Amino acid sequence: MNIKYGHTNIIATDWKQLVSFYKNVFSCIEVPPQRTLSGQWLADGTGVANAHLEGMHLRLPGFGDSGPTLEIFSYAIMEEQLPPVANRKGFGHIAFTVDDVQAIVDKVLEHKGSLLGKITNNVVPGVGELTFVYCQDPEGNIIEIQNWKK
Repeated sequence: MNIKYGHTNIIATDWKQLVSFYKNVFSCIEVPPQRTLSGQWLADGTGVANAHLEGMHLRLPGFGDSGPTLEIFSYAIMEEQLPPVANRKGFGHIAFTVDDVQAIVDKVLEHKGSLLGKITNNVVPGVGELTFVYCQDPEGNIIEIQNWKK
């Protein structure tokens, strides 16, 4: 059996703004076409009655043309969510490994993201030195920005 990771989905209030954020901050690349999807097949597959969504896939950096994507969609009708916190049950965050944590934090802030924590360093025995921080994209989704040194 062949299994391969495909994508991570974010449901956004404004999918175009969030696509712009991930392109500008993390160098994600659009994977056309823009999606506008609806119909009984979508309602059946998602369990969302009368589902209608729009959005785009973004190629994540570092994996080439066949790597996984970040799928950013907006549904015509969406449920509200609780404010994200790092210790809430379920999916917690996505992470990007970078050369310069502070430089990416600066870009996050420049593009209307925010900090959730503060940049921290710690030596993990047998692994290396970790520099990391949790931040949020403009819609509050948690992102870990990290750098490992051996």
